[in-house]
Amino acid sequence: MSASGKAPGAGAPHDAAAPDEGAPTRSGFVALIGAPNAGKSTLLNRLVGAKVSIVTHKVQTTRALVRGIATRANTQIVFLDTPGIFAPRRRLDRAMVTTAWGGAREADVVAFLVDAERGLVGDAETILDGLGSVRARKVLVLNKIDRIRRDRLLELAAAANARVDFERTFMISALTGSGCDDLLDWLAAALPEGPWYYPDDQISDLPMRQLAAEITREKLYLRLHQEIPYACHVETERWEERKDGSVRIEQVVYVERDSQKKIVIGRKGETLRAVGQAAREELAAILEQPVHLFLFVKVRGNWGDDPERYREMGLDFPG
Repeated sequence: MSASGKAPGAGAPHDAAAPDEGAPTRSGFVALIGAPNAGKSTLLNRLVGAKVSIVTHKVQTTRALVRGIATRANTQIVFLDTPGIFAPRRRLDRAMVTTAWGGAREADVVAFLVDAERGLVGDAETILDGLGSVRARKVLVLNKIDRIRRDRLLELAAAANARVDFERTFMISALTGSGCDDLLDWLAAALPEGPWYYPDDQISDLPMRQLAAEITREKLYLRLHQEIPYACHVETERWEERKDGSVRIEQVVYVERDSQKKIVIGRKGETLRAVGQAAREELAAILEQPVHLFLFVKVRGNWGDDPERYREMGLDFPG
């Protein structure tokens, strides 16, 4: 896999065979929107059948639109995993929220994902208010249903449907897969007839260099928990396919201050080594080839105000 290739993922996508020639093909875009940590990235990976979006316990992990591609019978479903929608405070926050709503307005179907345990509060309620201006077909997806009682789920569904004209309500667990097949079946039937947008074996349009950087960022968040600020960005600067079948990857972790650099490196380099090992093991599994990963940490003050960084993340730079 070359650095410019598409992410192959670590598992087989749903029904990834080519469509039947005798039946018409369908295709379209489905935007997954919701509050931070509603489970969008977990659901995307579940529906696609492979990892195409990073997942951590930290909110606002997804920064840009990540496209994951699933096939169901003769339908190709292009999922847009949008950043969580929340009240923005920084320039980066505004760019992420604008991207999320832009994805919703350009989709054929919008799936509003709600953490059923938290309910329609805070950011979820704000999104519900904003869905009225979205013209696309809309479905309600209640996630984490194994954590609350059935009667509470029904109350939550009724309250949401009283405020927005959802065509269907699905009750799922993105973590276990419960209810996800029903959601896929409905989406496959709901999308319009038309040719597929991508080859039948492709499950993401994310370049491998970018996915590799995202995986390292995921491992940083998982390792450092609350210690690492959101002012952290990873770039893949070098990708070399070697004659022995391995790949050499060099990445830079950018932070804003020297104090943050010390946190990322850790005592005697312990933290950076652990992050690198975890990222290397996952990348080797995805690429199915040995990986030599080298991480460097650099201070770049106020990178969150640099338009070039936004372009690399696939975000529009807000004025």
